[in-house]
Amino acid sequence: MKVYFSAIFALATAVNGFQSAGFVRTSSRASSAMSMADGEFDFDVAIIGCGVGGHGAALHARAQDLKTAVFAGEDVGGTCVNRGCVPSKALLAASGRVREMRDTAHLESLGIEVGEVNYSREGIAAHAKNLANRVKGNLEMSLVGLGVDVVEGRGALTGKPHEVLDQKTGKVYTAKDIILAPGSIPFVPPGITVDEKTVYTSDGALELPFVPEWVAIVGSGYIGLEFSDVYTALGSEVTFIEALPLLMPTFDREIAKQAERLLIRERPIDYRTNVFASEVTPGIPGEKPVTIKMIDADTKEHVETLEVDACMVATGRVPNTANMGLEDAGIETQRGFVAVNGKMQVLTKHDGGDVLPGVWCIGDANGKMMLAHAASAQGISAVENIVGRPHEVDHAAVPAACFTHPEISMVGPTEEQAIEMAEKEGWTLGKSQGNFRANSKALAEGEGNGIAKVLFNKDTGKVVAVHIIGLHAADLIQECANAVAAGTTVQELSMMVHTHPTLSEVMDEAFKGAVGMSSH
Repeated sequence: MKVYFSAIFALATAVNGFQSAGFVRTSSRASSAMSMADGEFDFDVAIIGCGVGGHGAALHARAQDLKTAVFAGEDVGGTCVNRGCVPSKALLAASGRVREMRDTAHLESLGIEVGEVNYSREGIAAHAKNLANRVKGNLEMSLVGLGVDVVEGRGALTGKPHEVLDQKTGKVYTAKDIILAPGSIPFVPPGITVDEKTVYTSDGALELPFVPEWVAIVGSGYIGLEFSDVYTALGSEVTFIEALPLLMPTFDREIAKQAERLLIRERPIDYRTNVFASEVTPGIPGEKPVTIKMIDADTKEHVETLEVDACMVATGRVPNTANMGLEDAGIETQRGFVAVNGKMQVLTKHDGGDVLPGVWCIGDANGKMMLAHAASAQGISAVENIVGRPHEVDHAAVPAACFTHPEISMVGPTEEQAIEMAEKEGWTLGKSQGNFRANSKALAEGEGNGIAKVLFNKDTGKVVAVHIIGLHAADLIQECANAVAAGTTVQELSMMVHTHPTLSEVMDEAFKGAVGMSSH
């Protein structure tokens, strides 16, 4: 994501320069002069949705000289930019600074003394909002600068091949190929009433309307864990409510145990597991508490009622595919998800469906991997297939990260899943570990907590998965994702030189350990 947005900023800077010189037209018909569309169609490619996936597809389509339109639905940037990755990282960055400056024991170990540390809630909220607006503006300018037609309305299929309806104006456009990229919205379980004030999804939480003294977070996945980091740094107490028996149920178990020690036990956080928040009633800030009734996940009997200042609902996301004409086009969805094959071509149904010619689906809506950078990769892949260069995204090599302090990152299956894979496929699983406590750079920062675990195929030496918790884990995972994608072996990685002293040597230790070598 960092590289992706750096490229956007660079492009937007160039676009600003062209605009000032009068070289760029900013109307919605900016691409007319560069049209490559068949006379039969208005566009070569029409993209419904303008999140990271739709944006990436549009940029690549223009790079292939395809006349391209994006139906933005008045939401350029989509969830990632406006209500997800970008503003949440701004909140995490600001609250993380507060946590660091209030950790007097840590600072004293570095020889630093500080006085009282205060923060402005309004200032932190404004930082997140301003960053989102800045990135959104740059995204739109990059589209216009490359000659993409940006249609403000939300697009929908009409039921006729090659047609897209602008739901805002009622105008119908034609395109040889249509890419569905509508993204997703927060999932709110039955019984929970959301007012986006005292009971809110991640959308409302990013506004940071107030900092509650006590906040319950329903769900302990990526989103819930990140917001617990924000809230505890700003002085809140947190209670997790998790429906499954274990916290962080999608994480590698060894990493989850480390995360529980570093991110939960050492902070003002408690939790309830194996319970549903069966009924959540909003309150009034400072006057009336939020009421949360909980039932046992197995027996469905009432077990406890909590009264808290606020409740955040972090129970995952669902496809934003309603009311976009999928049924009219003969597309059967499953819980809102659109079935696709490896090339991102839409299938009429999930089990034994046929390819729907000229229609593609990328990002959260297809459910393959609900990550912004995966959506972008899928968008590029779809365009590659559109122009006749067969391509499939290797989802096993797509990394993911949770931007807590310290960070968590991973690529490939969990150790539990890898054990099952090895047994089923008949190969031997190897495991090696690097430690942050043995890393000079981590120790210099006073951040020696964490591990990096490499899982590999002993028979071939190829890396199967890597899981990291520790300082800048989100950056360290990229080398590992590249290794999975390229089929690099631990033997090869063990002989590659890592800069000293850097955190990358944590990975060097793990790679060398995999082949019986010692790092230094």
